[in-house]
Amino acid sequence: MTRSYRYYWFTLAVGLVIILSACGGVGLSPIASQPVDTIVETLPTIAEEEVEPETAVAEPKESSEVESAPVETAPVIPTETTPVQAAPVAQIPTGFEAIVAQQQAFIDLYARLNPSVVVILTDGGQGSGFVYDNNGHIITNNHVIEGAQQIAVGLADGTTLDATLVGRDPSSDLAVVRVNPNEANLQPIPLGNSGAVQVGQIVIALGSPFGLQSTMTTGIVSAVDRTFPGGSQFQIPDIIQTDAAVNPGNSGGPLLDIYGNVIGVNTAIESPVRGSSGIGLAVPSNIVAAIAPQLIQNGQASTPWVGISGSALTPEGIAQLGLNISGGVVVANVVEGGPAQRAGLVGSPSGNGDIIIGIDGTPISTVEDLLGYLVQQAQVGQTINLNVIRNGEQITIPLLLEARPNG
Repeated sequence: MTRSYRYYWFTLAVGLVIILSACGGVGLSPIASQPVDTIVETLPTIAEEEVEPETAVAEPKESSEVESAPVETAPVIPTETTPVQAAPVAQIPTGFEAIVAQQQAFIDLYARLNPSVVVILTDGGQGSGFVYDNNGHIITNNHVIEGAQQIAVGLADGTTLDATLVGRDPSSDLAVVRVNPNEANLQPIPLGNSGAVQVGQIVIALGSPFGLQSTMTTGIVSAVDRTFPGGSQFQIPDIIQTDAAVNPGNSGGPLLDIYGNVIGVNTAIESPVRGSSGIGLAVPSNIVAAIAPQLIQNGQASTPWVGISGSALTPEGIAQLGLNISGGVVVANVVEGGPAQRAGLVGSPSGNGDIIIGIDGTPISTVEDLLGYLVQQAQVGQTINLNVIRNGEQITIPLLLEARPNG
């Protein structure tokens, strides 16, 4: 291999490493309900030098001796030769194999799951969705289909199917539509456990931003336990924040972990220009797991509530009260006629109300903890046990959960 040829491969390898390494007030706005060919660069194969196989040396055949006159020959004068240096072996940069493996993992995940991600087409706009089960049910956002008179689903292979609305839940911004499962080979994407999601883990977003179907972006989980306004006075708890690029049209599409499980439904971006600014918000998959079956069965969802307003107890408040707890929710007001009033919970705007520190033994430190437990782990008609501190003493108060009021 000549020096210039070796320089070519060295330059190409370094260039690929650089390319792969270079990947990369404000208001809350839902992603408005609104194919690009991807050029995949492949690495050249660096062939090993060919080594000629050893060959057997033939033994000389016996022959009769022939006498011949001696022939004078010129003496052999040795000449100086330059030692032949072996070509240096191309060195693979440290970590390069890991980069290639990660790249292939993304390629494989896209090939496997993209056929299960759809574009939702309505007479009012468009968004994204993903296949939930083998019966033709597809998950999307409520704001994608809200007010739509006609709904269609576009598949990755270019097929478009008519869809019907099965149910929607404004309070969680989730909806389910259905297509005829006999008209396409639909493969559902499994739901993961959003309760196990950690800040820093890699995530992948699939959807149709700006109408560009079959788009894939990657990033990490930037934060967890955010809240986002639902379609009523109630907040959606345990929202996942990501820096994976999501834009208008991504609404309803899946946010995936590296194993291909749905951990969230891309729902909103925080940006002054309705474009990705590194803050995307996704409804957690555990809420999907709680709401979707109700929408499929009943066309609507019932979410339990306690019927209080309150705030998290601060470390200063804990110290002033002399309590040996890590946190809690101070009850400020009790809704008249609500479950909390029926159970005898006491509220006080001055901060002297009951302090909820747990539900059925699960610690509660913030309002988000309380709301997250009710939405994802409790059901209407269930009796829970509130672990409460009242006047410095811990007591248990049974409470029968009722459905949230409309509006």
